[in-house]
Amino acid sequence: MAVILVTSRSFSDGDLDLVARAADAGHEIVRGPAHHDLDELRPLLQRADAWIAGTGPVTDAHLAAAPSLTIVARYGVGYEAVDLEAAVARGILVTNTPGANADAVADHAVGLMLAALRTIPDGDRRVRAGDWSVRRGRELGAATVGVVGFGRIGQGVARRLSGFGCRILASDPFLPEERMRDAGAEPTDLDELFRTADVITLHAPGGQRLVDAARVASIRPGTVLVNTARPDLVDEAAIAGALRDGILTAFAADTLDGDTAASASPLLADDLADRVIVTPHLAAQTTQAVDNMGRLSLDDVIAVLRGEAPTHPVRSSA
Repeated sequence: MAVILVTSRSFSDGDLDLVARAADAGHEIVRGPAHHDLDELRPLLQRADAWIAGTGPVTDAHLAAAPSLTIVARYGVGYEAVDLEAAVARGILVTNTPGANADAVADHAVGLMLAALRTIPDGDRRVRAGDWSVRRGRELGAATVGVVGFGRIGQGVARRLSGFGCRILASDPFLPEERMRDAGAEPTDLDELFRTADVITLHAPGGQRLVDAARVASIRPGTVLVNTARPDLVDEAAIAGALRDGILTAFAADTLDGDTAASASPLLADDLADRVIVTPHLAAQTTQAVDNMGRLSLDDVIAVLRGEAPTHPVRSSA
């Protein structure tokens, strides 16, 4: 019986009983802390043949503590927290679950657009305080929406927006323009997109700064910015300044720099509460996405434990 270490909080927490599925395949699921503290994980890593890893770091020290480990299956799309070079050097396969949460995140992005354009959270707060005054919003269907990053999630956003009747612009340096047109978007240079769009939604990979002070200065007054991707894509101080100056009407995000340690973020200032909407990393947290991420990660683990190739390798150990 192989031991599968799981450090994702939501693994097998949807409709699928993935623990039972692992047992049917002859394997034991062992739970570990999501924060990946090495001292706590060490005794579990010593027993692990496979690791379904959450968002915590997977370092060379973690891998060194797991002499029998054959695969690290990242429960999700991003794998920045995994030391890929160390995994390759140790002959450990790394996989992820591409597309597993794409529909969930696309839904959330559109939800944030609507919430920002119609000032829904602020309206709720004001009613609870006894203020029934009306603040006029804007219709999503009348907007030009710029989608930055046109992979699975960006294309999912475009499909949803097509029902509203929006004009959709898309910028993605890795996707052929024909693919963008086929998906219902107009291929657009990134700078032109920022100058033209009424709503901008970010779906690009992290590790880059797409919205800095210079780019904010090019945005049309009244623009709404949505970020369900990575916090490092935006300069939070520049965004806060643009909100106060009226360049941005609203900012809506599922992530902030530092996340749970982001209480000092300039975007959480009291005077911006009516223009900033932040959700606690819940864009991918649907029952369906949880099932998809768990199923895909477990499928690859079971395949590797059988001596087969995984379906979603991030990098080969060859």
